Amino acid sequence: MKRLRIVWSILLLAAVLLSACAPAAAPVAAISLKDGLGREVKLDKPAQKIVSLSPSNTEILFALGAGAQVIGRDDLSDTPAEAKKLPSVGGNMGKYNFEEIAKLKPDLVLATGINTPEQVKALENLNVTTFYLENPKDLDGLFKNLETVGALTGRTAEAKKLNESLAKRVKSVQDTLAKAASKPKVFYELDATNPAKPWTAGPGSFIDKMITLAGGQNAAGGLKSEWAEISQEELIIQNPDVILLGDAAYGVSPEQVASRPGWSAIKAVKEKRVLAFDDNLVSRPGPRLVDGYEALAKAIHPELFK
Repeated sequence: MKRLRIVWSILLLAAVLLSACAPAAAPVAAISLKDGLGREVKLDKPAQKIVSLSPSNTEILFALGAGAQVIGRDDLSDTPAEAKKLPSVGGNMGKYNFEEIAKLKPDLVLATGINTPEQVKALENLNVTTFYLENPKDLDGLFKNLETVGALTGRTAEAKKLNESLAKRVKSVQDTLAKAASKPKVFYELDATNPAKPWTAGPGSFIDKMITLAGGQNAAGGLKSEWAEISQEELIIQNPDVILLGDAAYGVSPEQVASRPGWSAIKAVKEKRVLAFDDNLVSRPGPRLVDGYEALAKAIHPELFK
């Protein structure tokens, strides 16, 4: 019995010594980042209770493995599927329920380009920490946004890994496009409620830049604004090689386009290069922009991606 007490005493002493020698847990560093509105946003630690105000932000958060940290989302966040299970705080037609957001007690609200400075101010007035993530102007801007959200959520390593993977895919497409012998003219349709004057992406828009990056020319590049109507007459003059239907989700089909009066004269219609296109891939500035880039390149240069 005496020997047993001695053994237990030795074990207890060893445990105490090991505990004393163990390194202290590293303190969690505070975070201070400037957002897209030029505001210095500070967090005591990485955000664990996040409300996302846009589909792109929601997709970024889940892609970084921070889905479990999201406690609320906007009406339109439907990807990935598990995001739809989260409580919604509004956002349809640009209207949010700020009181509902405050009730969720988030330690961070992630806003973006579809939100207004006034909405950010309204959240500030409710003492809700809000970070405005500016929409990227190019793919490098996307990578920067992923780094930023990674820092805000404690997912820095995940952001680095994701960026490396996305950058590798972008380079693969660019290497393939370097073999292209031409730059086909592309018309990207956004809304043809009036087929005689469909809405499209004009010069300076993100879609315009993506078309160029994917080895094409924007048929609406000569318009005066980023989002504009183009007349049927001008479209026939531009005579695009490819027509991409960003409004395919609303039931617009290549067959409908071919039946529009006057459109049969357009090269893309004659050669059956009118294609349905998932607009979410280029209109939501999240990780799927690289999916959109790949899809654009394949639609514009199918001969290179067999």
